[in-house]
Parts: sequence; C-alpha cells; structure tokens
Amino acid sequence: MALLCCLLWGSAFPFIKIGYRLFAIASADTFSQILFAGFRFTLAGILTVIIGSITAKNMLMPKKENWNKVLVLCLFQTILQYTFFYIGLANTTGVKSSIIEATSTFAAIILSALVFRMEKLRMNKILGCVIGFAGVVLVNLSGAEGERFSFSFFGEGMILLSTLSYAASTVLGKRYSKYENPVTLSGYQFIIGGLLMVLAGVIGGGRLPVITVPGILVLLWLAVVSAAAYSFWTILLKYNPVSSVTVYGFSTPVFGVLLSTLLLGESTTGSISTIIALVLVSLGIYIVNK
Repeated sequence: MALLCCLLWGSAFPFIKIGYRLFAIASADTFSQILFAGFRFTLAGILTVIIGSITAKNMLMPKKENWNKVLVLCLFQTILQYTFFYIGLANTTGVKSSIIEATSTFAAIILSALVFRMEKLRMNKILGCVIGFAGVVLVNLSGAEGERFSFSFFGEGMILLSTLSYAASTVLGKRYSKYENPVTLSGYQFIIGGLLMVLAGVIGGGRLPVITVPGILVLLWLAVVSAAAYSFWTILLKYNPVSSVTVYGFSTPVFGVLLSTLLLGESTTGSISTIIALVLVSLGIYIVNK
C-alpha cells in the first residue's frame, strides 16, 4: 500500500508538468501554480469525503472537538508545505528540490522519536535512511552536469521548510488518527487548505489562461492521486510505526524519474544509475522494516 502511494505521488511529477503545459501556466508564474494546486487539493478533498462517505455509508464529518486538529493538519500538510515548496521551486533547481524533499523521511522519523516520543530511534532506521537517501541523491544527480550545491533562503531554504512541514504533518497525522477517522482528517484538511490556496492564487493575480478538456482531465487525475495517496498514507500511519511507513517515501523520486521518462520522453543519461538507485532505495526500506 505504501509503494502504491509513492507510485501515485511519483506520477504527479510528470502530470503537473503536463497540466502546466495544457493550462499554459508559465514556469515562473508562482501564483498561477498556487491557484492550480488549490483547485487540485480542493477537488481531492471533495473526492475523499464523497468516496469515504459512500464506503462508510454515512456522511463523513469531523467531530466537533476535532476541528482544531483538522485545521492544524491543514496548516502543515497543505498550506505551509506547498506555499514554501512553490516559492522555493521558483528559486532553485528541480534536482536540488528533489534531494532536499527526500530528507522529509529523516525529519519524520527524528520528530517521531525525539520530539513526540512515539518510537525509538534505532541504528537500523538510521542506516536504512542513509542508504535510501543515497539512492535519491544518485537518481537525481545522474546526468545533471554542472549541478552546483548552493544555499539561499528563498530557494533551498524554502524547500527545506516545506520538507519540515511535511514531516510534522506526517507525525501529527498519526497522532490525530487516534481521535478521528484518517479519511475524514485527510478530506477536510484538503478542502480547507485547497480553498485558501485558491484564494491566495487569485489575490496574487494567478489565472488559468487556457482551459481544455484534456487539461481538466489531468487536473482530475492529480486530485485522485492526492485523495487516494494521502488517505491510504494516513490509514497506514494509524496502524504502523512512522519509520516503517515513511521510509517508502524514498521510492517516490525514483518513480517520478521513471514515469517522467515514459510520459514526457525526458532522456535519462544515467539509466544504470536509476537502476542502482532503485536497489539502494529498496535496500533501505528492507533494513528499516527488518
């Protein structure tokens, strides 16, 4: 189930690029990208609530005392994570962003063990994370000639803050799932966060210049990806240790590279490196869960 989530998230990389092209959104138009993401997450939340309600044969609605938990999760998982991410992405490269984002697995495990005291930080977890992270670095740097590592607050700094926000939402999602249905949490935090992002995009002058049927279909697919992946992920966190679940996140960039090659025709000069990266990621997952 965790690998399915990561495969879905990996498919988001090429489909977001396809969506930008179909809606004619420029790569430097941050507010239009935030508007696009806002529509995506709002639709994802609506789909999550509808499907969850049909499955449960009852309208999903957070308990009165749990609305504050939905808002806190929304703040970290959607608003802060993606606001920081889009600002950072506009000021740094995709390679650096992917590598820094992969550190969210480290951050989630450390927060779970040292801050929230939800599990112990054992050597196998540290070793597995290091090996898995090595795979992510390898798959992103293969063929990236001349890529230099530098750091700026509004570039790499924002991506790092995005990563920390995601890690915090992972741990909070596990904690809050004790008190509320994970699907309910996921659905309503998406709706609130998505609507706020739409509002921010409109206020900032964002727009979708071209609207076509293929573009709408891509937007719907991205909404399905978010609805399914985050709902499954939250359910997994409820019943499993944070480290056992989040370590699978190292496979997301690998899936992203493979699917980008298939769907976008992007050449990967380091195909052997990609295979080695997949082996390292798999080894890291095995060591953490062994």
